[in-house]
Amino acid sequence: MGRYILKRLGLAILTLLLLSLIVFLAGQVLPGNPGRLILGNFASQRSVDILNRQLGLDHPVLLQYWEWATRIMHGNFGRSYQFQAPVISFLFPAAGRSLKLASLAFVIVVPLSILGGVVAALNRGRTVDRIISTIGLSLSTLPEFVSGIVLIVVFAIELKILPVSANAPPGSGVLIQLRYLLLPAIPLVLVLFGYIARIARAGTVEALESDYVRTATLKGLRRRTVIVRHMLRNSMLPTMTVVATQTGYLIGGLVVTETLFNYPGLGRLIYNAAVAKDFPMLEAGVLVIGVVYLTATLLADLLATFLNPRVRLQGFE
Repeated sequence: MGRYILKRLGLAILTLLLLSLIVFLAGQVLPGNPGRLILGNFASQRSVDILNRQLGLDHPVLLQYWEWATRIMHGNFGRSYQFQAPVISFLFPAAGRSLKLASLAFVIVVPLSILGGVVAALNRGRTVDRIISTIGLSLSTLPEFVSGIVLIVVFAIELKILPVSANAPPGSGVLIQLRYLLLPAIPLVLVLFGYIARIARAGTVEALESDYVRTATLKGLRRRTVIVRHMLRNSMLPTMTVVATQTGYLIGGLVVTETLFNYPGLGRLIYNAAVAKDFPMLEAGVLVIGVVYLTATLLADLLATFLNPRVRLQGFE
């Protein structure tokens, strides 16, 4: 188990290194002059050139990357061109707000999708299976900005059940914050439900046709016992992996959702940084998303190996 964990950590570090290089190079090729962005359109070209030299932008690209990566490893994400303040002072508060919204979406969608997939598999070929599969497929093709606008019109403007904004008043309790976050969380739930439910259904169908389930059934065990003790543990392995990989898609969906609902999270921060060509903020935000995605995938792999040691052994073949 220790060797497997070290191997997965090594791959995660290598992936993070490649991601940081891609993020930095992408920031280099985007149009815009950092010195001009900071000083404004009325500054002289000489002042802009002096500032760019002070920022080290006249150095070779690889040297700039090394300096940037070294600062990142020491917790220095640089200064925002847009706000003229340390990036970290905006990055982590925004990430915390996005985490609350994403956590609410996951708390809703994961058990709902697994339940829908298992119910569909247990009723394979019947009307219930077709209804769940059709609804899931239809919802997964619906973009967040479309479902979000429809939800705002129906539940916030017409019915006035939920607030339009996702920003709860300062000092609000947990229940009030959840009420404000519920409407922006629903578009994320709708997109993820269909995919996770289909994977849960496929894993459950495969488990139902396995030898160990047939053996447990022939031994006379109750159907509920067979499902809970024998089937779910193995059928949920691919589902957990998919849930972890959907973390990246969920963060991408946050960019649309947070912009639509004017929620000051990480997705909206990245969007505003891209519009304003605030490269330090943009690079740091994308890098944080990559770290979250890699962490979720690593935890899913470790949980899968804990539940099924065969996965761990296959990793060394």
